[in-house]
Amino acid sequence: MVKIYDPQAVEVWTEKSRYRSVLEPLMSRLLLLRYDKGELVTFPLQKELWFQIVVRGSLNIYFIRDDGSRYSLSAGETDYILGDMDLFHSSIGSIYTEAAQPLLCLALSIEQNRTALLSDNLFLQMVCQSLTDKMAAITALNAAPGSLSDRILSYMRYKCPGGILKGIEREAFRLHCSARQLQRILNELERQGKLIKIGKGTYCLPSI
Repeated sequence: MVKIYDPQAVEVWTEKSRYRSVLEPLMSRLLLLRYDKGELVTFPLQKELWFQIVVRGSLNIYFIRDDGSRYSLSAGETDYILGDMDLFHSSIGSIYTEAAQPLLCLALSIEQNRTALLSDNLFLQMVCQSLTDKMAAITALNAAPGSLSDRILSYMRYKCPGGILKGIEREAFRLHCSARQLQRILNELERQGKLIKIGKGTYCLPSI
């Protein structure tokens, strides 16, 4: 993530936004956040919370279950809002937002501006509409779990401390498969270069 403190650029993108009338009174508090493709934009227990509005690019929002299953919740493009729920309660679940392509967002620090934002009626109307749209999308959700190979990789990336899977029997139980099945897939993923074996029954992702 790159923070861009450029008042002229902020003004240009605010003028283009669907939410221009709401954002203009807040312009002195705004900055731009830029993300590379594949970069996580929001994730559980994020230390720095931002209220963001997409002005260029797109993103994917997904949920990772404890067994590594990944469910696509939504996709967002220009004018999609992030951080609306964090205004009221910091996210501690398993929802992730990832830049599907280079992404640019108008942003406000939630911690620094929470009181002012919650006392702004126009802003709260915008937030309520955003949350209503998201609830409707989740209600209509029709997602299917991925393959066991995909679940194992997601499980390691998002659920294993340090990205390290250790203990075939225990992890097979958590992944709802047999130990033999898990070992077979781990061997295959290792052959494909997607995992590295670092000990007996212990594997890590190549980037770890």
